[in-house]
Amino acid sequence: MYISFGSTNKKISTLGFGAMRLPVINKDETRIDTPEALKMLNFAYDNGINYVDTACPYHEGNSEYVVGESLKTAIGKKYILQTSFRHAW
Repeated sequence: MYISFGSTNKKISTLGFGAMRLPVINKDETRIDTPEALKMLNFAYDNGINYVDTACPYHEGNSEYVVGESLKTAIGKKYILQTSFRHAW
């Protein structure tokens, strides 16, 4: 199922993929099991999920790299990527 994204003509999946808790190696949150995470993300894309949420703090910044790698294989698919950063106030 998809809904309109704001006032644009874009459609966003009502279910998104959150990259805050990707599979890790040896319970080390900074070491993402990249092959397994890529399988999960590709499964999501292949099944209609087009909204991905990541952020700098997720997995000490490594989540964004893995999501970026997954998007390289999502050629021809349309997606909406949400990311945020830490404030250095």
